[in-house]
Amino acid sequence: MAHKLKVTLVRSTIDRTHKQKETVRGLGLRRINHSVELEDTHAVRGMIRKVQHLIQVEPVQEG
Repeated sequence: MAHKLKVTLVRSTIDRTHKQKETVRGLGLRRINHSVELEDTHAVRGMIRKVQHLIQVEPVQEG
């Protein structure tokens, strides 16, 4: 899988479990509206699924 995903934190991690906070941090997100581009791998997809209620995911157009 050579595609990339743009992941943006849209909701706060305040009052979330420690695992969810660490997952958001593991994705490289630091604050609300912070975005990162990540490789579309199975590991990243699993992390996204864990915190899907806190983030927004978009495919990145390559080219």
